[in-house]
Amino acid sequence: MSAASGYPVPSAPPSYEETVGINVNYPHPYPVPDPGQKPYGKGMNPPPYMGQPPPASNPITVQTVYVQQPVLFYDRPVQMCCPSCNQMIVTRLSYDTGALTWLSCGGLCLLGCIAGCCLIPFCIDALKDVDHTCPKCSALVGSYKRL
Repeated sequence: MSAASGYPVPSAPPSYEETVGINVNYPHPYPVPDPGQKPYGKGMNPPPYMGQPPPASNPITVQTVYVQQPVLFYDRPVQMCCPSCNQMIVTRLSYDTGALTWLSCGGLCLLGCIAGCCLIPFCIDALKDVDHTCPKCSALVGSYKRL
């Protein structure tokens, strides 16, 4: 292209501010340090805080809440605080016939153990459900179902 077509030929490409559309004559929103001076150094103030106003000096009430972790009951005694008498205890275990005991008995019957051998699961604590009670107030604090 030449100047003969009627359009002037630019001497240099436009600057970044001209390309993006920033008004170069508009004052900066924050102070610009002089050359050789560190930003926010001596003689420079940081830009003013433009966030929310500081909170009012109302007294703050703090409430402490203690959350007790849930206790998992298995076939072993558990140390815990009894919810009934609020004492630190180690639970007392008692074994009761449950679904696993009856299923074991029925399975042994199906296998041909009908001469009384099918009653063996009722003598084995490892096949029974476990109830956890408080040794001080005898309250039921939890249970563990095998099945």
